[in-house]
Amino acid sequence: MGENGSGKSTLLRLIAGVDVPDDGEVTVSAAGGVGYLGQTLDLPGDHTVQQAVDAALAELRALERGMQRAAEAEDMATYGELLTVFEARGGYGADARVDKAMYGLGLAHIDRSRVLSSLSGGERARLGLACLLAASPEILLLDEPTNHLDEAATTWLEERLRDHPGTVVVVSHDRVFLDRVTTAILEVEGGTITRFGGGYSGFLAEKAAARQRWEQAYADWREEIRRVTEFAATTAQRVAQGRPMTDNNKMAYDRNAGRVQSSVASRVRQAQERLRRLEADPVPRPPEPLRFRGVFAGTVGAERTLVELRDLHVEGRLHVASLTIGARDRLLVEGDNGAGKSTLLRAIHTAAGSRAGYLPQEVDFRPGRTTRETYPGEPEALLATGLFHPEALDLDVAQLSVGQRRRLALAVLLAGEYELLLLDEPTNHLSLALAEELEQALDGFGGALVVVTHDRALRQRFNGRRISLSGGRIC
Repeated sequence: MGENGSGKSTLLRLIAGVDVPDDGEVTVSAAGGVGYLGQTLDLPGDHTVQQAVDAALAELRALERGMQRAAEAEDMATYGELLTVFEARGGYGADARVDKAMYGLGLAHIDRSRVLSSLSGGERARLGLACLLAASPEILLLDEPTNHLDEAATTWLEERLRDHPGTVVVVSHDRVFLDRVTTAILEVEGGTITRFGGGYSGFLAEKAAARQRWEQAYADWREEIRRVTEFAATTAQRVAQGRPMTDNNKMAYDRNAGRVQSSVASRVRQAQERLRRLEADPVPRPPEPLRFRGVFAGTVGAERTLVELRDLHVEGRLHVASLTIGARDRLLVEGDNGAGKSTLLRAIHTAAGSRAGYLPQEVDFRPGRTTRETYPGEPEALLATGLFHPEALDLDVAQLSVGQRRRLALAVLLAGEYELLLLDEPTNHLSLALAEELEQALDGFGGALVVVTHDRALRQRFNGRRISLSGGRIC
């Protein structure tokens, strides 16, 4: 896991031997072989599906030929060694695994004689995955394997990977997939790797505990600053020049006062030094939890209509006979790609005007402006969200990564006040920890909400009404 550009894919390519490190070593011990998802997709477009399968099973095919040559030469020792390896790799069931994988991944209709250039990008990706799973190497290295898979194919893949007898290393933004498949999480961040046990649920629990420890450390630091500051101020005033004598004993007063003043001065200096060290090594303030501002429950009637669409037509893309969105409605819009979901969100945004906050799939910011200039509030408020580090504030928006642009769009939305939120694939390009935090923010929003998402975790946890689009029409 990690932010976009953190090095997740590079890590897989290093293990696979596709990339070579600038320094250090990569040691892989796997007698059963290493399989990397991207390998079979590099075949020329004029190769057939069968050639792609044969390329994926090349090692098993080579073992078969070696066994045949050893048998013909009556070299039973060599034959036995090769047979042991062949059986350990499941060689006899390889072709059956190809058929099973192609069926499970929705490719059963594709003839083996078809050339790869005739397949769609999604079909080629699924073919590469099917071939790799059929080869069944000891180590599987999978980079976003659920891309291009529907619900049924993803469920099949989850079951297949849970049954894999070797090791699986996967990069994925699918939180449900991670929760069902993984036993440990490696978080890649800032060039370092942190390991979390207990799978995705264990990762979330440890992240929550780390957040609590951070908040407590910050609170303790603030309290220590307050305590030392107060101690230094009050101690310095405890003995002042010219305080009244007791028992008219001037000699004792002068002698003791000098001693006390010296002691007090020493303690004040110690407190000031302690304060200096505390301020020189501060505990950073934890980012504030994400929160959408706007109309919340109890401030507006639940029956109030915010948006009403009737006989709405967008030529060739959308036809809505009737759709009403109330002040507290929560709608999840479902449908296949091209069904008109994004078009519907744009139509609702047009009808709602400034009352609606809209997060589109693709965000375009005006180039030539920095992050701080694009954000509609004070820079301190942006930093408080934890979405950006200070060094990114003066970057031109054209220099921001896809993930950074997505976070900036989210920050702009958080800065406004709306009665209705319209979110098109809101978790795209966000880290999984941030996606979890976004869900919590949506749960706390008291206004109306319309969401389009392929994020299985968000869909499964969504608490509200669901509408389905097909061919631009509400089913």
